[in-house]
Amino acid sequence: MSRTPKASQRTIAELANVSQSAVSLVVSGRAEANRIPAETRIRIEQVIREVGYVPNVAARLLKGTRNGLIGVHTYERVFPVREDDYYHEFLVGIEEAAVTHGVDLVLFSSTLRDDGSRAVFTEGMNRLRLADGSIFMGLAQDDDELAQLARDGYPFVFIGRRTVGSDELTHVTADYAGGVAATIDALQAMGHRRINYVGTVERDDPHNERLRAYRDEMSSRSLDARVVTLVPSRIDNEWDDMLTAEPTALMVETLELADAVATCADDRGLSIPADLSCVVLDTPSRSGAASGWSSMALPKREMGAAALQLLQRCMDESIRPQPVTLPVSTPGNETIAPPIN
Repeated sequence: MSRTPKASQRTIAELANVSQSAVSLVVSGRAEANRIPAETRIRIEQVIREVGYVPNVAARLLKGTRNGLIGVHTYERVFPVREDDYYHEFLVGIEEAAVTHGVDLVLFSSTLRDDGSRAVFTEGMNRLRLADGSIFMGLAQDDDELAQLARDGYPFVFIGRRTVGSDELTHVTADYAGGVAATIDALQAMGHRRINYVGTVERDDPHNERLRAYRDEMSSRSLDARVVTLVPSRIDNEWDDMLTAEPTALMVETLELADAVATCADDRGLSIPADLSCVVLDTPSRSGAASGWSSMALPKREMGAAALQLLQRCMDESIRPQPVTLPVSTPGNETIAPPIN
C-alpha cells in the first residue's frame, strides 16, 4: 500500500501560486505583521485545509518560532488525570483556558527518573522545550532544575507560591492570609478562643503561608497560638499532643490531615462539631472522611486558568509579570458550633 506524500510549504506555494515565504508567514501567524494581503492569506489557508498540511513543530522550534503548545509538568509521581486527584481541578482550569486562548496542551507525563520522581532535564536536554512555555504544579520541586530554567530564560509559571533560594518564581497563588483571617473570624463569631493549628510535617511555601497567617492573626487578636505538626499516619499516637491546652476548635492545614482527624475523632466517639469544631484550610474531597467540613476552599479551576494567562504574559512581555493572588471562599458553619466549655 503506497503512502500519500506529505504536503509541504513548497507544495502549498505552488498550488496557491504564491511564494514559499508567504506561506511560511501565514503558517507562523505573521502574515498581517508582514503585510500579506488578506486575499492572499485566505487563498493560502484554503490550500492548507485542502491538502491537510500540518506544520513541523520540531522545525519551527529550531527556528525559534512559537508552535502554540503549552506544557504542563508536575514533580509528583502520578500525573493528575484522575478526577479525584487533588490537582485535577487545576488541570481542568488550564485546559479550559487553553481552549479560550487557542493553544494546545502537552502533558509531560513520562518524565520519570529511576526513583519514580519526575525530571525536566534528561541527559542535559530540557524536554519542556517542545512547548513554548510550561505550567508547573505539585508539592515537590527540584530547585536546581528550576534555577536552570530561569537562567535559560525558559518561560514557566508555578501554581502555588514557590521560591528558589531567595528568588520568588512567577506563580499563581491563593489568598491564604485572607482565608485564614476569615476562618478565625468564623470561629470567634461562634465563641471560640482556644484554636489550635494542625500542620503537616512536609512543608512548602503554601503551607508556610497559612501557618504564618495563623500566628499573625492570633497574635493580633491577643489569642494564644498553638501549633502541632504531624504525619497523618501517626495522628492516633499524637492525638493528645494535638489537643494541648484543650482547644475547642482545630484549624487543619491539609485535606490528608483533615481526613485523619475526622477518622480518629470518630474512633474515639467524638462528634464534629458538637464536641470539637474543625475547619480544613483547603478544599475537602467529596468522598473522604472530612467531606462536608467547613473549609477555606481554593479556587482551583480559576488558579489553573490564571496560570495559563500569566504564562502567556511571560511569553509576550519583556518584563516578568507580577504574581497573581486569587481570593478563597469564606468557611461556612458545617463543622463549626459553639464551644461546650
